[in-house]
Amino acid sequence: MNKDLTQGKPFSILWRFVVPMLISVVFQQFYNIADSVIAGRFINQNALSAIGASYPITMLFMQVANGFNAGCAVIISQTFGAKKRPHLKCAVSTSVISASVLSLILTAGGVILCRPILLQLDTPADILNDSQIYLNIYFYGMFFMFIYNTCNGIFTALGDSKTPLYFLIFSSIFNVILSTLFVTVVDFGLAGIAWATFIAQGIAAILSFIVLMRRIHRMNLVRTHKIPKFSPKTLRKLTLVSVPAILQSSFVSVGNIMVQAVINSMGAAAVAGFSVGFRLNVFAITSMGTAANGVASFTAQNIGAQKLDRVPRGFKAGLMLEIIIVLPFVLAFVIAPQFFTALFMDNGNAVTQTAAEAAALIEAMNISSFFVRVCAPFYLILATKLVCDCILRGAGSMKTFMIATFVDLLLRVIMVYALNPFIGEYSLCIGWITGWTISSVLSMVFYKQGRWKRHAI
Repeated sequence: MNKDLTQGKPFSILWRFVVPMLISVVFQQFYNIADSVIAGRFINQNALSAIGASYPITMLFMQVANGFNAGCAVIISQTFGAKKRPHLKCAVSTSVISASVLSLILTAGGVILCRPILLQLDTPADILNDSQIYLNIYFYGMFFMFIYNTCNGIFTALGDSKTPLYFLIFSSIFNVILSTLFVTVVDFGLAGIAWATFIAQGIAAILSFIVLMRRIHRMNLVRTHKIPKFSPKTLRKLTLVSVPAILQSSFVSVGNIMVQAVINSMGAAAVAGFSVGFRLNVFAITSMGTAANGVASFTAQNIGAQKLDRVPRGFKAGLMLEIIIVLPFVLAFVIAPQFFTALFMDNGNAVTQTAAEAAALIEAMNISSFFVRVCAPFYLILATKLVCDCILRGAGSMKTFMIATFVDLLLRVIMVYALNPFIGEYSLCIGWITGWTISSVLSMVFYKQGRWKRHAI
């Protein structure tokens, strides 16, 4: 059901709104992590490394989708909050049509440029072909990914965080079952993992689109005149928010790809180790980001309703939620990083391992454990940045939002490239925590200045 976030106590509203989204993250990361676990335990370390080498590239395209969805969510949330219901259907259909076109363009580009990108990143020869196979299948499913994410983003913008959860539970469980079946029974190898994601996400995309269209139809929107299915004016508004968000997300992913090139030069063990470390890192950060996205929807609806005084209360409530969410990750990753790293890597067949394979496995596990242990305490700093950024994004103040994020990106890349020749893998830890800390300060300054109040669309 759609929910009005402009009424009631912010903490209570956000808590009820965010909890289903957090459960969604758990299932989403569950099947993302499951892919790596299945590859590492049931195929081999090269399969795990191939997914790791592909991960920054898949994230680049995912971030484009997320950036586009951010623009859709802001426009739809503000329209819903302002009670401009006759224009809501137009905003929804314009978003879906635009997402479809963009996904087809990216699919063509991804398939054509897949191998050249992998070669440019110095992907190790022993995982190059597997990485290409995995990526190509991922690109074939780009259309479904965009439709699925856009529909779920629209549900959330309307204050409904439960419907996306139901689709994600189905998609996650079905994906893991298919992946296991395709690898352990049918023996499709790494391609089986990719096809499982394609099928599960495709079915979820179709179902979510059908439910969304029925939801909009049942709203019985009153119209004083004919509202078109596609509006250039709505597309322009959507673009004003989406393009900066896409650029921000894309540049961050490009930065991650540049960092991946450094990791690839360290060999397959480092690729596998950081692949696991990044997966664990993303699990924690995505959980925090989901709570912050609830603040973005809260901000957008209240700005649309001209209730700016509720936004600072939403900031305090959002920060409290972030602390509740992040503390378990901090404690778990600081106290027992080896336990979580070991979930991805099969270290139980030491009898059949060569000395080189055993040494590579130990090196990969040590790299992953060290990375998450060092980064975890700084999640508390990052939480503040994420809440501030989502208020800026929810208000449509994309310039300040982008500045803070670009600072994080630039510092991360510069630190890795400058320090890697001297301290190796330690440079990645320093790059991440330095970027988070300084960009968090900037985001807080931009929020406190209050200029975002003048950017409401």
